[in-house]
Amino acid sequence: MRDPTTGLAVRSARGPPPSFATVGPVAHLLGAEAVHLAYPNQLVFDSVTLGVNEGARIGIVGRNGDGKSSLLRLLTGDQQPHAGRVTHRSGLRVVALSQADTLDNDHTVGWTLVGDQPEHQWAGDPRIRDVASGLVADIDWDATISTLSGGQRRRVQLAALLMGEWDVIALDEPTNHLDIEGITWLAEHLRRRWPANTGGLLVVTHDRWFLDEVANTTWEVHDGIVEPFEGGYAAYVLQRVERDRQAASTEAKRQNLMRKELAWLRRGPPARTSKPKFRIDAANQLIADVPPLRNAVELAKLATARLGKDVIDLLDVSVSFDGRPVLRDVEWRIGPGERTGIVGANGAGKSTLLGLIAGTVTPDSGRVKHGKTVRLAVLDQQGGELASLAEDRIADVLGRLRGDYEVEGRQVTPTQLLERLGFGAGQLSARVGDLSGGQRRRLQLMLTLLSEPNVLLLDEPTNDVDTDMLTATEDLLDSWPGTLIVVSHDRYLLERITDQQYAILDGRLRHLPGGIDEYLRLAARSTEVPKSPAASTATEPQALSGAQRRAAEKELASVDRQLARLADRIATKHLELAEQDQSDHVAVAELTRQLRALEDEVTDLETRWLELSDVVG
Repeated sequence: MRDPTTGLAVRSARGPPPSFATVGPVAHLLGAEAVHLAYPNQLVFDSVTLGVNEGARIGIVGRNGDGKSSLLRLLTGDQQPHAGRVTHRSGLRVVALSQADTLDNDHTVGWTLVGDQPEHQWAGDPRIRDVASGLVADIDWDATISTLSGGQRRRVQLAALLMGEWDVIALDEPTNHLDIEGITWLAEHLRRRWPANTGGLLVVTHDRWFLDEVANTTWEVHDGIVEPFEGGYAAYVLQRVERDRQAASTEAKRQNLMRKELAWLRRGPPARTSKPKFRIDAANQLIADVPPLRNAVELAKLATARLGKDVIDLLDVSVSFDGRPVLRDVEWRIGPGERTGIVGANGAGKSTLLGLIAGTVTPDSGRVKHGKTVRLAVLDQQGGELASLAEDRIADVLGRLRGDYEVEGRQVTPTQLLERLGFGAGQLSARVGDLSGGQRRRLQLMLTLLSEPNVLLLDEPTNDVDTDMLTATEDLLDSWPGTLIVVSHDRYLLERITDQQYAILDGRLRHLPGGIDEYLRLAARSTEVPKSPAASTATEPQALSGAQRRAAEKELASVDRQLARLADRIATKHLELAEQDQSDHVAVAELTRQLRALEDEVTDLETRWLELSDVVG
């Protein structure tokens, strides 16, 4: 049945046979026994048996179309198997969030979230307050559902689910339409939602950072089976590599990609290396001969050769729409070979920033300067360039391209590149208009890369792409020798393929020497509001005299100018490093030291900028 308030799939089971009451010492919640599911053209599950116990936090991964969503529907009772059975513990409260929008357009946001409960009743529930502040604080509760955007509707649907009391929660792509702050909040909420060793979570997602944060078990759905792995995504990668190696797998390409992914997990951000629940010695042995993900110096030299020193400069640029400022006083000199991630809340201006760079948005003030050799390509969210190809077969599209292209120093055909992105030879006869969202996204990426740009803009490139294809895409971009700018809410992707991150906060572009963690701290500070007049009085800075305010404003302006100059010096230092003879190790080390000193200076100045901003208000 469905909850009449939210339209969410809800199950309250009468209970399984006694044999399913427990599995060992851990209480059993639900399970599947010899489940078979098949369609005329696909075997989805072939005699699958599995169980979900108290305390399980299960991430479900696999290729698009292999049955991840079907598995959720089977386990929650929304779909019946063709053979076998699904069992639930007596009285179990199960709720499922599907990818479909099930909200009633005629209801208000408030009624959808809390029904007809009086405010004093729901406002006293700490869970409802937490969910409301985490997901829907910016949405008018008196608005009708029909007036909301797609992203707002998704957040309302998720919030309505999380406000309820459930033993098992099943989530299908819950991070869709959430920004980085929302994804971080959701991970924290799910980690502390139930006491230890109670409750159950099933989540299908391609967000690998999110998987590592919430899952203690990973199920891989493939070839009609469900294969369990201990731990989150990082642990799953190690075990999958070991599985392929021990079985002398014929999937050599796949194995090499995963070994490279494992190398990233071990060599990436320091905080990540402490999370995976696997044997560090085994991981080190597996990646002993894996080269670094990319040679940053060599790629910078190649990019400089292709682009020259002048790429794209945004000079004191401001943009507003309908009188509302979106971007303010943006000063950014983009250098050759830079790999930059852009983060910010939904509506902060990230796509507008890409539009400025691409030339599709005209600034209200300031100017955008393009280097003479820039060849720019954009992978946008709409995929509009595929619309004219809807009736064409993939083979016809490939036939209009050149016979070979240089990728990673080797000549490859478009067909080989498409196979690398997950297309089989049998799919070449498919029409572009009949492709799934993930397949369209991969074809779009291939056509974008084969246009041979030297500046590449990616706007939410992970949409509709499963974890295997994300890995393949990242591997392809590792060796791409140009300037790369990525807008994404996928934290894992940003940390994986970019070397620096910027944030849009209050319309201003800010460098993030501390990466995504620094952004989350800054975003939290910028959105903090006093909870009461008393709290406001306690947190407000002491009133400034006129002279003190002028002095603070003057220093703030000075810090702004210093940060702009440092940005120029850092860009210049990157160029010097790229052009330096790499055999001169002493000179390279000295340039690197100077670069790190400049970045440390930026960090100190940004801290002072925040302090002064709080004082000036």
